Amino acid sequence: IVALNKIDLPSANPDRIKEQLSHRGLLVEDWGGDIITCEVSAITGSGIDHLLEMILLQAEILDLKANLNRRSQGIVVEAELDKGRGAMATVLIQHGTLNVGESFIAGQFNGRVRALLNERGNRVTIGAGPSTPIQVMGFSGMPQVGDTFAVVESEALAREISVQRRQLKREHEYHHAKPVTLEEIYDQIKEGQIRELPIVIKGDFGGSVEALSDSLMKLVNDEVKIRVIHRGIGAINASDVLLAAASNAIIIGFHVRPNVQARELAQREKVDIRLYDIIYRAIQDVTDALEGLLQPEIQEKVVGLVEIREIFRVPRSGTVAGCFVLSGNVNRNSLVRVLRDSVVIYESKISSLRRFKEDVREVQTNFECGLTIE
Repeated sequence: IVALNKIDLPSANPDRIKEQLSHRGLLVEDWGGDIITCEVSAITGSGIDHLLEMILLQAEILDLKANLNRRSQGIVVEAELDKGRGAMATVLIQHGTLNVGESFIAGQFNGRVRALLNERGNRVTIGAGPSTPIQVMGFSGMPQVGDTFAVVESEALAREISVQRRQLKREHEYHHAKPVTLEEIYDQIKEGQIRELPIVIKGDFGGSVEALSDSLMKLVNDEVKIRVIHRGIGAINASDVLLAAASNAIIIGFHVRPNVQARELAQREKVDIRLYDIIYRAIQDVTDALEGLLQPEIQEKVVGLVEIREIFRVPRSGTVAGCFVLSGNVNRNSLVRVLRDSVVIYESKISSLRRFKEDVREVQTNFECGLTIE
């Protein structure tokens, strides 16, 4: 079943989509095929009832059934790192019923179900059965989109499986090589030094990481292929840098930034970290690197790291951040990024910088200051 969304837009052209589907071997019923299409609008709700009818009809025709009374099993469809709740994943249950308190394994990570949340963020107490999408709290780490989620007998068994899977993955990924940067790739391809480009991808959400990974894997070059050796959610950390250094890989961050330890380690190990906010720019840079068209890199120099300790509301001045300079220094009119859980939430520049009641040009490491952002 293919649902064609956004039909409420004036520019909607369902026939164009049906034509594109036919080019990929999916012939819709209107054109004599067996693929059901439903035209819907998520905003107005138009066509949703018809879509639900078709889902029920197709499930009946295909005789799709699931057993409620068994250990639950499903698939991870999204994952994110919540500040207050830790690692969370949206799981689509395919068999059995998932209940609070059960031990599970998902990809490399194990856990115990601490809470179940529905699509509105409300707690579910009666369990989640087949065909139910549910948010699960209690992961020991961040699973990948597409990982199989399965409930096991005990927490000890889940932990044992998790340890074995992580060990196998480390053994599979580990090999030593000379560090490489995007600028050097084309020259090394021509010299026959590399036949594949390993990449580590970190992002803010599982869906965006999956989309970027799939797009990069589709890049075709006669002399070199792309290999994504690790995908993850959250800040770029020291483990990612060590993996990239050992695997001759480049790190691509999407809407995330490296923490202090990772940045320093990357400089020592000469690991190339590329940061992007738009997927097509990342794809274009890698494509250009493979074809030898990459422009000279514009380097970004981090001059200081500041931690916001307190927020003050000051009349006529707006919101003032009471800060402590962790490293480097802070200059008035510096460009800044505001990071929360290592995810960029705002970019601007400093509009005022003060020490006590005096305006200053610069504040050094281990000093406190107050600043406002434009």
